[in-house]
Amino acid sequence: MAGLFKRLIPRRFRKDDTVIPVVRLHGAIMSGGNQFRPALNLVNVAAVLDKAFGFKAAPAVAISINSPGGSPVQSRLIFSRIRELAREKEKKVLVFVEDVAASGGYMIALAGDEIIADPTSIVGSIGVVSGGFGFPELLKKVGVERRVYTAGENKVILDPFQPEKEKDIDFLKGLQHEIHEIFIAMVRERRGAKLTDDETIFSGLFWSGLRGLELGLVDGLGDMRLELKKRYGDKTRLELVSAPRGLFGRRVPGASSAGLNGVVSGLATGLVEAAEEKAMWGRYGL
Repeated sequence: MAGLFKRLIPRRFRKDDTVIPVVRLHGAIMSGGNQFRPALNLVNVAAVLDKAFGFKAAPAVAISINSPGGSPVQSRLIFSRIRELAREKEKKVLVFVEDVAASGGYMIALAGDEIIADPTSIVGSIGVVSGGFGFPELLKKVGVERRVYTAGENKVILDPFQPEKEKDIDFLKGLQHEIHEIFIAMVRERRGAKLTDDETIFSGLFWSGLRGLELGLVDGLGDMRLELKKRYGDKTRLELVSAPRGLFGRRVPGASSAGLNGVVSGLATGLVEAAEEKAMWGRYGL
């Protein structure tokens, strides 16, 4: 009878084992997103993080990261929210890298008190990149005249339908440098004396988890299940914390509403974002 009663108690409240909540942060980091292609950003993960850190008896929160990067703003917002919750709830944060935690993905990984990667994971890419396309001759070829009216001489800086200007490129590079310095400061603050003096760490290069351990970018090599059982005992159980579900059972990371126009727009936007995301993953051979 006691065994039956025990099974009726939710696992997280049982006293004979340790439950570690697990949050999966996977995908390219960008604002927006829609029901067709959810994005990794603060709006979409805030509720999941709050729920995971709400496990009162859990000594730690495990976060699985698999991201090639993306928006530095969203990366910093997610990083900050994790650290804020860790201080508020007095929880240790253990980050586990799967395929890749690069660029913004590594920025989020810095929220961990420890970072554990697979030897073949990709980590690093501590840098800033901006990309796009230029079409200065396209409109002439198709017989279209572009008309742009501005108040402010720099409102059309880096316009893809105009030839590049040296001063515009210099301005963009200056902006990138500022963001890069912020990223570097975060790495130095969080990794501290663990970092080696290798000057390539902040060059934008990326490495395997094995080399990342040598450089001080990660703290250990291993996988989540074995590592957590080693730390908290054989009875340790991992409980995946998922996003809330909508009316039809789909996970809904953020609130949204869309009519037919929104659906069509979402599909079109999703195709563009899918191409961009594929290119981001492709940089790391994934």
